[in-house]
Amino acid sequence: MAGAEARAAPAGGLRIDKWLWAARFFKTRALATEAVSGGKVHVNGERCKPARRVHPGDRLTIHRGQQTWEIDVRALNDQRRPATEARELYTETPESEARREAESERRRAERAMADSAPSGRPDKRQRRQIRRFIRQDGQGE
Repeated sequence: MAGAEARAAPAGGLRIDKWLWAARFFKTRALATEAVSGGKVHVNGERCKPARRVHPGDRLTIHRGQQTWEIDVRALNDQRRPATEARELYTETPESEARREAESERRRAERAMADSAPSGRPDKRQRRQIRRFIRQDGQGE
């Protein structure tokens, strides 16, 4: 990656939409541009436009769906490389990592609770069990 980094690291910075695409936060540049225009990406705490230049050392806050990343830009690359190489372009802050992990765990727990809840109408077997229960309960009085 050293050769690609040297070629792909423009001195004047790199457009944020292109960097987000290369760092694999968004699948296409169009999606990255739409997110930046929609206020889902902030550079150093400020809202920006897709043409905004990012430089190593900038702090980005990226909101995508239910996830939020807070990262520091380490390197620039205008080519989309494999995920292992893309992860070398930034470092995520420990607070952001802990927050994302906690949110993921909360969603996992909510899904488990939703799976255990009854889903809609009872089936034939459950209806028979309900009738049996009601008959037993009514006869016991």
